[in-house]
Amino acid sequence: MFCQAAIPDWCRALPRPQYKYLERVSISDPWFEVYKPAQGVFAIYEPHQAEETISYLIVGEKRVLLFDTGMGISDLKKVITELTTLPIIVLNSHTHNDHVGDNWEFSTIYGMDTDFTRQNARGSRVDAQAEITPDQVCGALPKGFDSKAYATRPWKITAYTHDGDRFDLGGRTVEVVATPGHTPDAISLLDRANGLIFTGDTYYPAPIWLFRDETDLDAYAASIRRLAALRHQVRVVMGAHNIPVASPALLERLVAAFDAVRAGKIQPTPASPGKVLYTVHDISFLMRTPASH
Repeated sequence: MFCQAAIPDWCRALPRPQYKYLERVSISDPWFEVYKPAQGVFAIYEPHQAEETISYLIVGEKRVLLFDTGMGISDLKKVITELTTLPIIVLNSHTHNDHVGDNWEFSTIYGMDTDFTRQNARGSRVDAQAEITPDQVCGALPKGFDSKAYATRPWKITAYTHDGDRFDLGGRTVEVVATPGHTPDAISLLDRANGLIFTGDTYYPAPIWLFRDETDLDAYAASIRRLAALRHQVRVVMGAHNIPVASPALLERLVAAFDAVRAGKIQPTPASPGKVLYTVHDISFLMRTPASH
């Protein structure tokens, strides 16, 4: 039995009501919840950790593409084998630890050709350990999980991918859209035929992290404009945290919100030390505290 003196605030918002409207898929591992937000797409959600990371399994006739591999806290590969027997390609929306945790379990991994990607492929213990402090966990960690040994394990990049590359899954093609800013290697995935865009951490319905050293605000501004230009080709936006479905109309609102922040029109509220939160209606950005003049 897992006991915790205080329930973290983020945990009190669960379960998120939007999941009631999605088809849930039964799996054996209670660390994950799996949903079908679109035909041939499984959203693999980790609701027991504060990132609430969502990885996506996109299914073609001949192979599947796994867009991110989550925290690495439980065994994602075992879950995938319950969902498909087809060959698996792994592609990461970016290489922060909460999106590459189980990369090491897979043999075919495409990475962006950046130094940031290569550095993160070496693994990290510090970032992983920060994810399992008591305020970051809601409920029980998986049975047999070794907290002291938890780290993002190294993985091998099989091949590099670039903006505009297409992956033919058999009867389904997805296209890489480079969207740097959150990180230098951030990408989105476009499934034109089915009207889906997977935005990674460039957009998700929670405070968007734009405070780390690797973040480039000018690149982010350009990337969200690129996504907004695709809005008429898209029916559903699928971000990498909290909730797997959003309206394409928000892509325009994302640009307007970020522009307002950068123009100094939005007053920030203090967040954790050195960070502030800018909120524009239902879109928010967690950024560095502005330097005093």
